[in-house]
Amino acid sequence: MIHLVFNTADIAALEAAIELDENLTGKVVEIKDDYAVGPLKDIYDTEGYQIRRDWWTSILAHSPYIDQLDIVDDKLTVHHLQNALNHDENEEIWIWMGQNVHDVCGYYWFMSQFKELQGRIHVLYLNNLPFLNEKGQLFYPTHLSQIQPKEFLKAKKLARPITLSEFELDPDEWKKICDENEGVRFLEGGKKIVSMGIEFYDKEILSLLTKNAQKLPSAISTIITKMKVKTGDAFIVFRLKAMEQEGKIVLVGDWNKGWKDMVVQMPGGLNSIVEAETV
Repeated sequence: MIHLVFNTADIAALEAAIELDENLTGKVVEIKDDYAVGPLKDIYDTEGYQIRRDWWTSILAHSPYIDQLDIVDDKLTVHHLQNALNHDENEEIWIWMGQNVHDVCGYYWFMSQFKELQGRIHVLYLNNLPFLNEKGQLFYPTHLSQIQPKEFLKAKKLARPITLSEFELDPDEWKKICDENEGVRFLEGGKKIVSMGIEFYDKEILSLLTKNAQKLPSAISTIITKMKVKTGDAFIVFRLKAMEQEGKIVLVGDWNKGWKDMVVQMPGGLNSIVEAETV
């Protein structure tokens, strides 16, 4: 059994659950790209893949993740998984999905490449399902990492093979989304993905900035914590840079030194930037 997840934090959560149930024993593999943002046109072709990779290179510039770009190779991961299933007829893959656009887009991207292995690809979509938190209270998680390990043992009962009908319809839906090639994808509910413009998050990001100057890492932390629809920190910085060019915010500092020395604030009140830089 091979378990597939779409967030690094989900790996530890699932591995902790596996320790509680030997029937779940298997390797946990992560699809690392965030297919909820960025270009998708011809994503399975060399040219389309390179366009996306170049886009990510520009997004990750000056970020703490610039050195990680070379280790993100989901195409190679798929190749290894296909080989694993072809060499062992008893091997199967369980795709674990939380109710968030990151996971659902990852699911579409991944499963569209496994039609010939239908019957051996299972999915567990934790969509609108209640779980117990550490205090014994019911809640509806959006990400696997929010779930207690022992609660996964209940969730495993939801595993089912992806149907032949889904292997017909879901890749077509994904192709439509890829052809639209917008900058952002949004989850309306279930597996319904809607394409949005690259500026989709801008209004909310802007509303979560304070009037006073802030160190960029502090501003990012606040935005991620409070935003209703989550996205990655590198994408948030990318949009902050775009809003600076539009004159909506002010960014001060040397990008070559990374995020830690950058300061962000609303236009006006520039005197407070000096105070933020000393914090």
